[in-house]
Amino acid sequence: MPGFEDVAGYFRFDKADVDTEIRSAAFAEVRRLTRLNGNLTSRQILNGFQFRGTRIPLVNPQRGIFKPRQMRHLLSIRTVIKAPGRRVWYDDQREAHRQIYEGDDTVDYAFMGDNPDAADNRWLRDAMDLQIPVIYFLGTAPGLYQANVPTFIVGFDPKALKAKLVFSEVEAATAPPQSALERRYALRMVKQRLHQASFREMVLSAYNGRCAISGLPEPLLLDAAHIIDDGDERLGQPTVKNGLPLSKIHHAAFDNHMIGIDPDYRVHVSERLLSLSDGPTLEALRKFDGARLREPRRSVDLPDKERLARRFEKFKAAA
Repeated sequence: MPGFEDVAGYFRFDKADVDTEIRSAAFAEVRRLTRLNGNLTSRQILNGFQFRGTRIPLVNPQRGIFKPRQMRHLLSIRTVIKAPGRRVWYDDQREAHRQIYEGDDTVDYAFMGDNPDAADNRWLRDAMDLQIPVIYFLGTAPGLYQANVPTFIVGFDPKALKAKLVFSEVEAATAPPQSALERRYALRMVKQRLHQASFREMVLSAYNGRCAISGLPEPLLLDAAHIIDDGDERLGQPTVKNGLPLSKIHHAAFDNHMIGIDPDYRVHVSERLLSLSDGPTLEALRKFDGARLREPRRSVDLPDKERLARRFEKFKAAA
């Protein structure tokens, strides 16, 4: 059905007839962008999409819960990773990552403000009651998002001020997955994509794009090294506390137990490297023996001491 102009001359849609069409068009555009780019930038999602000659936003740049004025129901929710010095909406913005990596059946999403009856939060409740699929833009680094489509809201807790989310791997799903097996499978796919796309960005961002050993400030020459390999189900999650930004030569030395880092954040160079004397490259490794690891901006992102202790035992065993 075509749109119509209101008395002020603004183009509007008959919401009763086109809500589902707009949602389908939004989902298709987000999937197209994801196929082309993987993680999406703030600019890409702020550009919105065209529907019948009118641009419709995908998100509200100031709020995490969004319903376009052309729609009756919620379209998207967003969790951000703040940039240094920028305003943070909630203290637990990385909590969704933890829940995904630990395999929780659902992921928490914080309400806007502390009034569960505020309009934004009522949209969450409405989407839950009507089993409406939405887009979940999950922040993976400052200005980067993983789009999870479709996502369903399956819980609404006015006391905790949180909703609960589940994912579906069925593109045309009209209801949340009911079985534990389906939910676990969808969560595993989200976890895999999150791991692949976000680990490096999260770790480098936490350390201002510098090597934690040398301070090298060129991101193109840095890797995100795991402290505990991701094959370890308990400690191998790709979180900032399990990662170190290292230059490629320091990463190779760390992976081969030629450099170790103890739980007190001290760098140790193997006797094998200390005994060699063959040019400036080796000197760039040897000179950091006994140095203290450079710390991330936030103390909450410091490398996990238990992980470092376990990894350091491997370094000592390889000596």
